[in-house]
Amino acid sequence: MSSKIVKELPKLVDAQIISPETAKAIEHYYRNSPDTKSNSLLTIFGVLGAILIGLGIILIFAHNWDDLPKTAKVTLAFLPLVICQFFTGYTIVKQKSTVWKEVTGTFLFFAIGATIALISQIYNIPGNLGHFLLTWILLSVPVLYILNSNSLALLHLIFATYYGVEVGYGKSGYPWLYLLLIVLFLPHYYQLCKQHSKSNITSVFHWLLPFSSTIMLGAFFSGTSRLGFLIYISLFGLFYNIGTLSFFKEHRLIKNGYLILGVLGTSILSLILSSKWFWLEFYQANHSNTSDLILLLSLQITSLILIGRYFQKKKKDLRQINGFQVLFLVFDLIFLLGLTNNLIGMILTNIVVLLMGALLIKNGSQLSDFTILNYGLMVIAVLIICRFFDTNISFVIRGLLFIAVGVGFFYANYILVQKTKNNRS
Repeated sequence: MSSKIVKELPKLVDAQIISPETAKAIEHYYRNSPDTKSNSLLTIFGVLGAILIGLGIILIFAHNWDDLPKTAKVTLAFLPLVICQFFTGYTIVKQKSTVWKEVTGTFLFFAIGATIALISQIYNIPGNLGHFLLTWILLSVPVLYILNSNSLALLHLIFATYYGVEVGYGKSGYPWLYLLLIVLFLPHYYQLCKQHSKSNITSVFHWLLPFSSTIMLGAFFSGTSRLGFLIYISLFGLFYNIGTLSFFKEHRLIKNGYLILGVLGTSILSLILSSKWFWLEFYQANHSNTSDLILLLSLQITSLILIGRYFQKKKKDLRQINGFQVLFLVFDLIFLLGLTNNLIGMILTNIVVLLMGALLIKNGSQLSDFTILNYGLMVIAVLIICRFFDTNISFVIRGLLFIAVGVGFFYANYILVQKTKNNRS
């Protein structure tokens, strides 16, 4: 609809209905306004179509590839790239719509990868999957910013994670270039946060970026590191503190991937740490090195800086701090005590998980949020189930505990329903 309005502007100026300045202002508004729902759907299906067509072309080439002479192979290898560059240039010169940019950008992204792979195969150029992915992603970065394409940013983040997994896991050394690829993505992400903070695509990146970081963090420390679990808890604590920034205040909870992943990750890891296996087997049998400690301190110092800014902006005192914001510091103390007595570490972790569930129930009740309330009850229920398998408590006591949790589910939800009704009336 906006493109039709823009096309009608010269007629309106000629008819002296609006002034040239007003026409320019209207055109600028529609050129920079967020996409409508229909436009977004068209973009999504256009990108999917581009991916399927690209894969189809590759399969057709692959079927008859061995029978072709080298000259024909090289020509066919560059043909998709040349065609995609032509349409991309046409899109830029003619200032086509967002759908054109997303579709041609996606075509060009896969054409770059296909051309690299085919030329490497034709001339037997040595290399591995990690080098191929890195070259592909780096060559696609300029296209991302020339077209300002969200689909290319999405592909960049996904393939950067794929590259990091390929290079970082099961091999010696750390995937430092993964960090470079994330840095190259950040300007686009920052621009989205600044200009389209409440759009759906920005929310998608609020989920994908922390998810990618979660996958890749394990590649930056030893798999047998004693501090591995604590490093991950610190990462989830950092996510939670990012999610409490004022930027996310006006966002719906489902759009705050940092906050949700922070809570989910912290609670799941806390349940794992409450087990006998961790304290009696894993924690005592493994060690850590200096690089693991540096990584841990880096994450925790960043979280403390965010906490300081949070209290400075909102002018709150320490008594108003949320437990999830500083839970990583509590686990620091538990891990230190666990060095002297693993039984103390296990008991304290179970107490922390129980208090975590109670805190979630309290927050859910205060916010009249059934999701948070029931998640807190679920954390307590899972804790009881876990202790069901690794303790010698009698079946009668276990049964009573399950009954108590069940009653708690019904009672807490009933109270919240009554509270919601009273607030409405």
